[in-house]
Amino acid sequence: MKLYNTLSRKKEDFDAVRGNQVNMYACGITAYDLCHIGHARSCVVFDVLVRYLRFKGYDLTFVRNFTDIDDKIIKRAQETGVEASELAEKFIAEFYVDMDALQVTRADVEPRCTEHIPEMVALTERLIDKGHAYATVSGDVYFRVRSFPEYGKLSGRNIEELQSGARVDPGEEKEDPLDFALWKAAKPGEPEWDSPWGKGRPGWHLECSAMSEKYMELPFDIHGGGQDLAFPHHENEIAQSEAVTGKPMARFWVHNGFVQINSEKMSKSLGNFFTIRDILKQFHPETLRYFLLTMHYRSPLDFSFEAMEEAEKGLKRIYAALAQMRVELGKSKWSNVALPEEMVTEHQGYRAQWAMSMEDDLNTAAALGHLFGAVRLAGRIGEDKSLKKSEGAREMWTLILEDVDRWAKVFGVFEREPAEFLAELRASRAARKGIDPVKVEALLEARQTARKDKDFAKADTIREELTALGVEAKDTPTGPDWDVA
Repeated sequence: MKLYNTLSRKKEDFDAVRGNQVNMYACGITAYDLCHIGHARSCVVFDVLVRYLRFKGYDLTFVRNFTDIDDKIIKRAQETGVEASELAEKFIAEFYVDMDALQVTRADVEPRCTEHIPEMVALTERLIDKGHAYATVSGDVYFRVRSFPEYGKLSGRNIEELQSGARVDPGEEKEDPLDFALWKAAKPGEPEWDSPWGKGRPGWHLECSAMSEKYMELPFDIHGGGQDLAFPHHENEIAQSEAVTGKPMARFWVHNGFVQINSEKMSKSLGNFFTIRDILKQFHPETLRYFLLTMHYRSPLDFSFEAMEEAEKGLKRIYAALAQMRVELGKSKWSNVALPEEMVTEHQGYRAQWAMSMEDDLNTAAALGHLFGAVRLAGRIGEDKSLKKSEGAREMWTLILEDVDRWAKVFGVFEREPAEFLAELRASRAARKGIDPVKVEALLEARQTARKDKDFAKADTIREELTALGVEAKDTPTGPDWDVA
């Protein structure tokens, strides 16, 4: 398997540091607000990486933290008149609601920053002892960036270029404008903890270094996060951890790309900021998860509600095909006819190409394309009267369903019972378009009664009324049904 390593700026063969054991850390949320679509993308990307590594047989330990003390948390808590700890716990709980809806697997270890203050203090003391950090008269502690010659190796930034844009803000006691805070002296009314430098709280960058080192031996295999974290957060993590241990922090640094809204950067000031809740008011959670996998994880992802509509159609096509294969396999009579060899070869190709796509830097977009190819093959077989009732068709449909079931466990989509999911998807689409399912069912029943009474004019009138509502009426072997047009 190849993964793109931000540190080397190229794809590299993934080889675990400790045989079959893989240790992976991803930066979690700062818990002061509801999660937005950028959070959703990062969490889904690393969830698929976790699932795929386990699919390959690795014994993986996944650690993802919660930042539950930070400037943003303190500011929001003061604005809303609650304790910072109460605010953070509220939004950690909301994070779980969103991620459970998106089928994001819980991490094996989910440390909170406030539960690891002693480790952060100890790491800061070690950095001071080694000359990489210094305390100020006011009780702040800073990391000496110039004491770590490799600073900038992750982001490719040059210290001298950084220096030209850096400054010391009034009241700061930095030796160098580039130095960053490890420990912040307490301000009135803020949460605080004891330390050798006085009461205060940890800096954001310090938190991840201390927590990852507590739960995983350095170097660990993968450190993940959004592209926006590469600098300065991950750069500073590397400086802290490697300066104090002399070991590489992580073998691979993996970053997912930004989410854009209608080709613009997402921003509250531009009015194009969408939380996960905003999106799930209109679309089924699986539609969002599927949409997030339709682009390579390192590429920018352009979100729009029109793109979500297209994703929904794709999701529906797959589930409808899965449902149809199950119906066909429920039949009992099969002729002793084999499929043409080229169809067997085509199916084998989709299997091989799915694996190749996932091995090539977790290319879920291409892998989904091969899943669609296999499903289209199943549909072509079903449309061929000479093959539809053959033993070859039965065997192929069974294999394709097994393939999709196996791949679904990696993607975290297509895992539901098809008929049940299609009903949920229909309800979601109906709600979005303002269609009342109770009214639709009543009209369908009235139409069915008119048909039984041979009042076809009335039946046609009811069909036209359903069409005007945006509903497509269907006559199936099992009775009347409907869908959103």
